[in-house]
Amino acid sequence: MSASIGTLTDHWIDGARATGGDGTIPVVNPATGETIAEVPRGGRAEIDAAVLAARQAFGSWSRVPLEDRAALVLRIREGIKNRHEELARSITAEMGSPITFSRTVQLGMPMATSKGVAGLAADFAWSEEVGNSLVVREPVGVVGAITPWNYPLHQVVAKVAPALIAGCTVVLKPSEVAPLTAGVLAEITADAGLPAGVFNVVHGTGPEAGEALAAHPGVDMVSFTGSVAAGRRVQEVAAGTIKRVALELGGKSANIVLDDADLTKAVKVGLGNCFINGGQTCTAWTRLLVPASLHDEVVEQLVAASAKYTVGDPTEDSTRIGPMSSDTQRSRVESYINRGVSEGAELVAGGPGLPEGLSSGAYVRPTIFASVRSDMTIAQEEIFGPVLAVMPYSDVDEAVEIANSTIYGLAGAVFAGSQERGVEVARRMRTGQVDVNGGAFNPVAPFGGYKQSGTGRELGRYGLEEFLEVKSIQL
Repeated sequence: MSASIGTLTDHWIDGARATGGDGTIPVVNPATGETIAEVPRGGRAEIDAAVLAARQAFGSWSRVPLEDRAALVLRIREGIKNRHEELARSITAEMGSPITFSRTVQLGMPMATSKGVAGLAADFAWSEEVGNSLVVREPVGVVGAITPWNYPLHQVVAKVAPALIAGCTVVLKPSEVAPLTAGVLAEITADAGLPAGVFNVVHGTGPEAGEALAAHPGVDMVSFTGSVAAGRRVQEVAAGTIKRVALELGGKSANIVLDDADLTKAVKVGLGNCFINGGQTCTAWTRLLVPASLHDEVVEQLVAASAKYTVGDPTEDSTRIGPMSSDTQRSRVESYINRGVSEGAELVAGGPGLPEGLSSGAYVRPTIFASVRSDMTIAQEEIFGPVLAVMPYSDVDEAVEIANSTIYGLAGAVFAGSQERGVEVARRMRTGQVDVNGGAFNPVAPFGGYKQSGTGRELGRYGLEEFLEVKSIQL
């Protein structure tokens, strides 16, 4: 990690760095255990200052012409592009994504989503006539954004880019586990010409800074990405001021492989999606549902394919799975692996303990369980690590029933002999997005979940609408 990243550790309030808070929070490289930086432990006072700056900036920013707001988002995108390597190394250092993944996906997604929302702004229906009424869409106001550590730049940009285009101002509370990237982004926004107070960053913990932001009467909307438990708490504290709350929460996504699917493709793509970012992805397909008659054949292919997922130093280009984001996360994942073993799932790859050749760091072994039942913990709870549950089914009706049997509904997949059959099954899945036969990520399609996976949608037109109020003017 370059020295410059380690110095970007202050809050960013009203267009300048700011200190303050109850001590500091160490930022630990999970691959080495080394403390690479510290951020201030902000709380109510820092949130108050940031919200005040955002409220004062809102009036003028919301009146900036739309084309100028969109152009500024594109300049921020250009700034991200110009500091691409620095940001990639920051992400790898603070939360452990393999450097190749950081360069391609961790940086590629915010580049794509910001370009996507900026590109649709001009044609968006900002106003329309309904009978004798003029219906207009206006910015919701000050947005409190609370983001997780697993995609520390993408999750921020997915909220900030549409909020800025909508005419909102933002106070960001990034994850204290991976906060350094937000500091770089703050500098980028200033270099792009974003007026002071429009984008603010306050570091701190969820129970302190996060709750102060969600409860603040000067915040008009909270956009949160994280766990179900934390999202539930955000919703509770935000309820006191009846503000809008958008939640993008957890997942336990099912990948249904039908009996006429291309098994080789289903295994390759499915395993890759489960192990993506070390399994620390809310949309990861962590349950692989296969016909009982094909179960053993699929498991054999999975075990062979899993051997190619090298675990190790995330700064090495060849590494495919780095450490978990922290030692706390490593312990969480390993506890689920042990739970799978104790509940009788068939361990066919990986298991508890450090990967071979590694004696330290927050690493886990990529793990595959076979013959998993729906009543097992590893089939119901989000593990957030490289752990796959293979689940046999008897017919398509049972496969759909299993897929829909958790509290989650964020993502999923279907592999079928024909697209038509795949779409038919996809329509029956109670989840916010489904990939059929490995359909590609679409940066302007709506992203969000059913059930306890959240409320609201991000990305594209649907994400932009989250940051807008609707007003009727009768003529």
